[in-house]
Amino acid sequence: MESRLRMELMVFLLLVLGLSSRSYGAVSHSTMNKIYRINKEGPYLGIVVPNFFEMNPLLQSTSFVADQKLPYLDFAGRRFRIGRLEDKKVIIVMTGLSMLNAGISTQLLQILFKVKGVVHYGIAGNADPQLQIGDVTIPQFWAHTGLWNWQRFGDGPNDELSLESFGDYTREVGYIKFSDFSNKTKVGTSVPNLLNNAWYQPEETFPVHGTPEVRQHAFWVPVNHKYFSLTKKLEGLKLGSCVNTTCLPRTPKVVAVQRGISANVFVDNSAYREFLKSKFNATPIDMESAAVALVCHQQNTPFIVIRALSDLAGGGSSLSNEANTFASLAAQNAVDVVLRFVALLSS
Repeated sequence: MESRLRMELMVFLLLVLGLSSRSYGAVSHSTMNKIYRINKEGPYLGIVVPNFFEMNPLLQSTSFVADQKLPYLDFAGRRFRIGRLEDKKVIIVMTGLSMLNAGISTQLLQILFKVKGVVHYGIAGNADPQLQIGDVTIPQFWAHTGLWNWQRFGDGPNDELSLESFGDYTREVGYIKFSDFSNKTKVGTSVPNLLNNAWYQPEETFPVHGTPEVRQHAFWVPVNHKYFSLTKKLEGLKLGSCVNTTCLPRTPKVVAVQRGISANVFVDNSAYREFLKSKFNATPIDMESAAVALVCHQQNTPFIVIRALSDLAGGGSSLSNEANTFASLAAQNAVDVVLRFVALLSS
């Protein structure tokens, strides 16, 4: 009875949201039956990954076994792969690039299927000079740093932002002052910049257990405490350090860090990299993780993010492109950590 009610509710939500495979908003009986069959075997651990080159090492691992009867379900432009990973039931979905795609895919995963937790992994830029390419980071908190209130020229930190009095925006998180990044004059003063200040903003959230249409706000979103506690057991895991004949200075390691950040920006700029580290104490910088975190936060679903460092986010030599060289190594290292993490969950 409970499963039938869940299915009816799910179909209703899909109709309302317009997430349809047909022109009139109806979900086909075939798709409904497949979803019902999949959920009968649940619950599952959701595995969310941005791109093919990050997902393929997982699919090619001997630890992943696709379901023989129903190996995948295609829905709304996504392919949800069904199977077992380290003998744990999983559903794997590739999101594609950016916060929007990551958010939609993570939401669909949790609306369509009986998911009890989410593991998101991939590669990322590195803002911490103490770490190196190939290291795998597991942050305790994630934030979206792409939501700004851009202040008019002439106003400063003591001036109220537009719509701040309505509760839409805040000065609590902090800002970036563009004149701080101008070339300095000989007397050490900076030239005023018409771009002025941009204030970072928390996201509006609407938790499933909250009052509908009554917004809450979230900037730093914590990963699941139980999941994060397993990080210590991942330390010492042997990771790859070479791509063909090109090897890293030391063997990569797994590191629990405080914060990671995401925005729809590929950061290849040393000045902004240094700002993100000094302002937010950020380590991995990517384009999807905070979206996964925010959706899981709203859905009250346990989650964790595992990101391997593939480049120095503009902090390396201008003569090299670390991401092109080490992306495959970083992706494999991330998968190796995910496999070990899932095995720990299973035990």
